Amino acid sequence: MDTNFEFAFQRMMRNEGGFVLHKNEGDRGGWTFAGIAENFWPDWAGWSIVKSGREDDPHLTQLVRDFYKTNFWDRISLDDVQNKIITYNIFDFAVNAGTRTSSKLAQIAVGATPDGIIGPKSIAALNKIDQQEFELKFAIAKIKRYVHITDKNRTQTRFLRGWIKRTLNVLAE
Repeated sequence: MDTNFEFAFQRMMRNEGGFVLHKNEGDRGGWTFAGIAENFWPDWAGWSIVKSGREDDPHLTQLVRDFYKTNFWDRISLDDVQNKIITYNIFDFAVNAGTRTSSKLAQIAVGATPDGIIGPKSIAALNKIDQQEFELKFAIAKIKRYVHITDKNRTQTRFLRGWIKRTLNVLAE
């Protein structure tokens, strides 16, 4: 498996709390296992295993890994981005906020047209930008996004501290 994906996957799983089933009141995702929200991904093949109480099934780890590779990593063309820290930043935020949102903010950070689709021009810009410059611009854009969410919907304010903490943790790695 791709080493940049593996690097990003391991860190993202830590940010998501690992291979745990939980439900946070007020979280629109509902039941969540390994960061996979049932309300958003009801057809994920792993739900039958999780719901039967076999969370330690070794097949489940591969289902989670495949889920993230296909639905996030591949969807935003991260195999074409060379810097593993930049790919980790984009991937982690895609898992948290969606692939289009993460792609748009990455494009804003590199000065590309923010259309939410990582294509050749965005890839070239991502491969050219200084890592630290990208990280700082991307972190600021993420925090602005989180504040915008809470300004529009005060019920989401309870998650703001956690979102900012996650942003700072990713930045510190």
